[in-house]
Order: sequence, then C-alpha cells, then structure tokens
Amino acid sequence: MKTETFDELLTSIEQGGAIVRGKKTPSRTFRIDNPNVAAIRRHLGLTQQKFAKLLGISPGTLRNWEQGRRKPEGAARVLLCVAAKFPRAVLDTVRT
Repeated sequence: MKTETFDELLTSIEQGGAIVRGKKTPSRTFRIDNPNVAAIRRHLGLTQQKFAKLLGISPGTLRNWEQGRRKPEGAARVLLCVAAKFPRAVLDTVRT
C-alpha cells in the first residue's frame, strides 16, 4: 500500500474514533423521519391484524407504533417508508 493511501486511511480511522467518542462532529448526518404507521396502514386498506402479519410483527408491536409508545427501527422503518412511497410494490411483493 502506498504511504499516502495509508496515511489517508489512518486519518479517517482517527476521525471516526473521535466522532464515536463525541470529540468531533460528523461532517454529515442522515435523518429519516419516523413514518406515520397508522396512515400507511389505512392507505393500504388493511386492518391492524393484517398489516402486522404483512410486516411480520405482532399486532401489539403495531399498536405500540401507532400509539407512539414505540418507534419502528432499522429494517422495519425502511419497509414502512417504502410502503408509504410505493404501496403497490410492497403489497405485490409481500402478499402470498
């Protein structure tokens, strides 16, 4: 590896460590708004039971999301955002 490339990589790793420790702010961040789960479900025309089954979650989890007691995270949040933007694609893909 070239010395210049190694130095750039080392600097990047040091900056990443400083960001993780809270000593430096990242140069950019990404924010994904929490989807309105109830509105997405209603737009798809599904009951809580059917929507929970479609997502592979328990009805209780769905109720917690809809009532704001909990927020969807990770892949569930991404799937909900896709469902909000491309409902037909989600239904065509997930329904059996």
